[in-house]
Amino acid sequence: MHRFFAAIFIFLFFASASYGQSDSIWSLQRAVKFAHEHNISIQQNVLNERLAKLTLQQTRLSQIPNANISSSYGRSYGRSVDPTTNQFVQGNSYDFMSLSGVTDVLLFGWFQKRNQIGRDRFNLQAAQADLEQIRDDISLNVATGYLRLILAREQIGVTQQQVELSKAQYEQTRRFEEAGRVPELNVAQLEAQLAGDSANLITAISDYNAAILDMKALLNLDFTTPFVPQMPDVNLGEQIAVSAMNPEEIYQQARGHLGVIKASELRLSAAQKSYSAARGALWPQLSLSGQFGTNFASTFREVAGFNMTGSSPTGAFVQVPGTDITVPVYQPTGTYTFNDVPLFRQFDNNFRQTVALNLNIPVFNAWQAQFGVKQAKINIARQELNQYQSELKLKQDVYKAHNDAVNSIQKYNAAERAAIAARRAFDFAQKRYDLGLTNTVEYLTTQNTLYSAESRLASSKYDLIFKLKVIDYYLGKELKL
Repeated sequence: MHRFFAAIFIFLFFASASYGQSDSIWSLQRAVKFAHEHNISIQQNVLNERLAKLTLQQTRLSQIPNANISSSYGRSYGRSVDPTTNQFVQGNSYDFMSLSGVTDVLLFGWFQKRNQIGRDRFNLQAAQADLEQIRDDISLNVATGYLRLILAREQIGVTQQQVELSKAQYEQTRRFEEAGRVPELNVAQLEAQLAGDSANLITAISDYNAAILDMKALLNLDFTTPFVPQMPDVNLGEQIAVSAMNPEEIYQQARGHLGVIKASELRLSAAQKSYSAARGALWPQLSLSGQFGTNFASTFREVAGFNMTGSSPTGAFVQVPGTDITVPVYQPTGTYTFNDVPLFRQFDNNFRQTVALNLNIPVFNAWQAQFGVKQAKINIARQELNQYQSELKLKQDVYKAHNDAVNSIQKYNAAERAAIAARRAFDFAQKRYDLGLTNTVEYLTTQNTLYSAESRLASSKYDLIFKLKVIDYYLGKELKL
């Protein structure tokens, strides 16, 4: 039995030694800051913000003209059309190359692009509001886990004090039993009490370690990194004053700064801009376009000269004016010489340009434009409902948080009075037991009542602190202890 308790206290010794490492002590502010930099949910929302920023940038760049250049090179076989002469080429293969470009710009489109830019700007602001909201939520989650961790550590202290008290009483009773003052039954009862208190201590230590693991997971902190919470010195009197505020006043302050409300309002504005852009697709579009192109073919040649070798009759005759004499018509015969036309000269000779003013009038496109307008109108109604739902949920949460804070104050006050009364009762029971005026069962009942009262006091204390931190969260205050 003594070896069992020695093992427990050795374990507690090493645990308390780890508590003393100053570099491993974490305040709530340090934990919140670390979570803002490393939490996965925050990092995901940072990526959403970057994506929204890129989308806005792309929409803005869509206002500048489109320009594309294309080129091709190939070899043709068999019967085909020479691109430079538009004549058929039979049998011989030849090389060809083309170069072309096109550009266009929307001159007037009923402000579609401007409305799309406005939509994406509101979406970016909504993404930034979402990022602010997730940071606030993570801060509250860290505060929740931190208070749970502090409560678990304080429960270790309460349980350890109970173990030490039971151990001291067990040793004293054993000496009384050896002196013949009390029966052996009293020793057995206190030994059972000490074993139960030791089991409670092990459970409290296990809960503390589990709370540390949960906190490290929330912070995205390496599990091998030491984490010891800094025990705060909380002035509950100053904190309780916050609960005296009117819940409607708390709601109005929360509505003015919480990202979830901002995001819902901004997404409604984005939906309205999207509706205006969809309506612009119902009207004609005026645009300006320009094109250029040129080509090359290895079959194209130019005449370099003609060597005349004679003439031959054509079979035709012409009449000499003013006479009845007709003269046969001859044509020269000989050979032609050709030169290849180089690439850049063909490109220069075949270069062509086109400028056009285009008017696109939507007549019928399978009701796609009308469908887009109706869809945008439904999206506005959806965002209006989302905004109303966000405000309604926020109001419900604020009123519930205020009510919980008020109830927690009452529970804490009751637990504090119960702990004071239990301590006084235990002091009387301790004195009566030492004098032999009360039996072991009555003494242990009073001791367990004290333990339960102190545990409830610690639990109600940190529950009250958490409920008050929730009020601070809605008021936009920094979460600190």
